[in-house]
Amino acid sequence: MTRIVQFIKAAFFLEFIKAFFLAMKYFFAPKATINYPFEKGPLSPRFRGEHALRRYPNGEERCIACKLCEAICPAQAIVIEAEPREDGSRRTTRYDIDMTKCIYCGLCQEACPVDAIVEGPNFEYATETREELFYDKDRLLANGDRWEREIAMNLKKDAPYR
Repeated sequence: MTRIVQFIKAAFFLEFIKAFFLAMKYFFAPKATINYPFEKGPLSPRFRGEHALRRYPNGEERCIACKLCEAICPAQAIVIEAEPREDGSRRTTRYDIDMTKCIYCGLCQEACPVDAIVEGPNFEYATETREELFYDKDRLLANGDRWEREIAMNLKKDAPYR
């Protein structure tokens, strides 16, 4: 009986030693978590964040008021009104997105023939009131101006896979 007890004690001791070394391996390994507000993790070029309307390098807005994004939106979150200009081209007079309805599917971005509406890299846009989540054309253009460099870089990285 004593040999069996000694054998069991030895087996438990070996398991303890293996578990101890496994714990020490992960104790000294680099941490998998980040200190979020101060450290940001990497984002995919295909990340779908806050919406933005882009401009051409000359400053003119890209949207040609084709209304494809409004038609394809499954949540019906986009409202567009347009009228022709003096030069014969069409531009939007109203471009609204209700972010409380948006499901971030990315279909508006895929449907746009001129890459005017995009979902940018910004995911930190919490608000205190519901009204702040109704984006008008000016707010969308401001988002596009603020994030244009990152948006252009992400579109360039994603282009081979489209």
